[in-house]
Amino acid sequence: MTLDGIMQMEEDSSDGFKYGGWGPPLHYSDEFSRKEMNEQLGGSYDLLLGRKTYDIFSVYWPQHKDGVIGSGFDRATKYVVSHNDLRLTWEKSILLKDVEAIKKLKSQDGPDLQVHGSGNLVQTLMKHDLVDELWLKIFPLTLGTGKRLFADGTNPAAYKLSKSMVTPLGVIFANYERTGEVI
Repeated sequence: MTLDGIMQMEEDSSDGFKYGGWGPPLHYSDEFSRKEMNEQLGGSYDLLLGRKTYDIFSVYWPQHKDGVIGSGFDRATKYVVSHNDLRLTWEKSILLKDVEAIKKLKSQDGPDLQVHGSGNLVQTLMKHDLVDELWLKIFPLTLGTGKRLFADGTNPAAYKLSKSMVTPLGVIFANYERTGEVI
């Protein structure tokens, strides 16, 4: 996200968003950020995705199974949250219809669930206190308009910083763990 909390990028031009070219791979990728991303995406996890992100990822990632990200996404079960019936074409994709299905999935044993993009889904997860950790990448620019990670109505919650680093290009990687209510 940007310093002012915008998480909307080039794949999403909704609401007249015109700053799609700011995305991380284009201007802010360096050895430090690639190493950190490989660490975060190199383990065992499943994906929890909103429908729009699924639509974007399901076209691109099955064609790019090489590398840490592509192979990780290929191994992962993709849980897609949508109120609508969808034809899921990406291997190992499962439709979840509502928050109760997410809660049930989260209560089961299994690998961690990672959410990438999926701004509307993230808002829903935060509203229902279903976020255990935030892995933020904060890029050194402001856009002023666009979809924000912490939109109006975000529930108050306390977090503790569990890991952080700043790349030579000024990108802040900050991992936060949920600690409870705001005191």
